[in-house]
Amino acid sequence: MRTPTRTRMLALACAGLVLATATGPAALAATGAPASHAVTIDDRGTIVSADLLARLSAGQIAAYLTEAKFPVPDRPQGADLYAVVYRTTAVDGTPTTASGVVALPHRSRHGLWTVSYQHGTLATKAGAGSVSDGDGRAAPLMFAAAGFAGVAPDYLGLGKGPGFHPYMDAATEASASLDLLRAAGELAAGKGRSLSGDVLLTGFSQGGHATMALGKELRDERGLRLRGVAPIAGPYDVKDAELPALLGGRLDPGSATFYLAYWTVSMNRLHHFYDSPSEVFQDPGVERLFDGLHNFDEIVAGLPASPQDLVTPAYLKSVSQPSGPLLRALEVNDTTCAGWRPGVPVRLYAGRGDRDVAIANSYHCLRDLRASKVKVSLTDVGDVDHFTSAKRSLPKVLDWFTALRDARR
Repeated sequence: MRTPTRTRMLALACAGLVLATATGPAALAATGAPASHAVTIDDRGTIVSADLLARLSAGQIAAYLTEAKFPVPDRPQGADLYAVVYRTTAVDGTPTTASGVVALPHRSRHGLWTVSYQHGTLATKAGAGSVSDGDGRAAPLMFAAAGFAGVAPDYLGLGKGPGFHPYMDAATEASASLDLLRAAGELAAGKGRSLSGDVLLTGFSQGGHATMALGKELRDERGLRLRGVAPIAGPYDVKDAELPALLGGRLDPGSATFYLAYWTVSMNRLHHFYDSPSEVFQDPGVERLFDGLHNFDEIVAGLPASPQDLVTPAYLKSVSQPSGPLLRALEVNDTTCAGWRPGVPVRLYAGRGDRDVAIANSYHCLRDLRASKVKVSLTDVGDVDHFTSAKRSLPKVLDWFTALRDARR
């Protein structure tokens, strides 16, 4: 039986468990330059501030992960969890800042492999891991408990980052995530740890898309070696997989309405295919819901029940037959699985019962990776909904990443 849309969309993003075991949010001395320092392109990945969110024992992490319904590694370690603000670039290439989470294990201190977890769709700044509990904290803690350095970017415009979040913009998903990897190395060095430069990537939903974008970005990054990629239920092909499922009624209507509204508002800021929201939305007030300040309940309350009730007939037709700036917005972001170089193994995970992100996205990604001669597989985790696909996939991802690391020791 399908759970209500609100429950499904919040199942992981709001696990409902606060880090009550923290020693208290203790602001640490910044390991980079002070926040007033003028950001330049050369500063990318340097730290503005690093705040200790929690210092957890192995037992506390095990209890936390169990409550959050995340896998508990064998012989878990304790870990320190930090909220990091760091320097990166905006959508136009100008300097800005972003935030994210870094978890460092207690026992393992030298030559740490790093796992970057890219979170799923968030429309509210306060929902990101640097400022709120959820998968943006649980995932890096899970990997730190297994002896990795765990990181989770908020992306641009979420958490403590300024401005709007450029939702589903592959270029900045990659750049903001890469710059947090750089910042994690700086933080680790300041805390008596060292990172090996070996990197593993995973992410869920939007984070699956971001994971593939980051993987392509890492190909030419000096000092970092991509060892494996395992995205879960990502919207890799919005034009030819996700939108046909939405228009064909194969997605949950509430979820489809939310995603279409958010995507439209975000992409218009970057590619400008309408001047007034009344040109695309039946209720022009929808655009204001995606300012990063409205919470999830407020956004859902302001949306209609279906995509057909959300947008104008003209825009719905444009979505079904995209051209001009709308087509460019789709094409520039639907390339995260294309053009890969052989050598890095990729394991895709998805569920055939997913009515938020159609499994066709994963099959199209599989096709594109095979065309590039990448060693790739797709695991169908069953006739399950979107968030259950993540719950079934994460233990497999953790086991695979652990095996990849241990095989090189």
